[in-house]
Amino acid sequence: MPPTPRSPVEGDRDRQLRTLGEQLPRFMRLVHALKNAQAGESRDRAALVLLYPLVQSGPLRQGALAERVHADPSTVSRHVGVLIEQGLVQRVPDETDGRASRLVVTDAGRAALAQLRAEREAHLARVTAGWDTADLTALTTLFGRLVDDFTASLPAEPATPSPREIP
Repeated sequence: MPPTPRSPVEGDRDRQLRTLGEQLPRFMRLVHALKNAQAGESRDRAALVLLYPLVQSGPLRQGALAERVHADPSTVSRHVGVLIEQGLVQRVPDETDGRASRLVVTDAGRAALAQLRAEREAHLARVTAGWDTADLTALTTLFGRLVDDFTASLPAEPATPSPREIP
């Protein structure tokens, strides 16, 4: 039986996936370049991105924060040290396990996060100044969907037992 020819729509999908596959690395390089350009402004800027999940989720253990942001625990540890040193985060005892601590964003940390958001939104406003609202809405919706689907595609990490569960 001869192979069934693909419909034009399937070929278009393949072309679109190829184009997207080429654009994603380009986008990632641009994000990296932007981060490097901003590094001169604040060498500790990378640590600030940890404030968002702490504000969204409330106090977290440092290991849970590393999992939440899909980062190496040692990297998160260095960044948390910077945030604590700058007074943006503080450690508080974990109410469920007195031997552990959770990270809490301070008022200064909330202000730093608000400043970071304002800078990011101002940059996006400049980049998309020539876009109409419908295009910006479409990008926002589809980009959010892409991020959600990428997140869902990550392999599930095995659950780490709490210290009380380890025999």
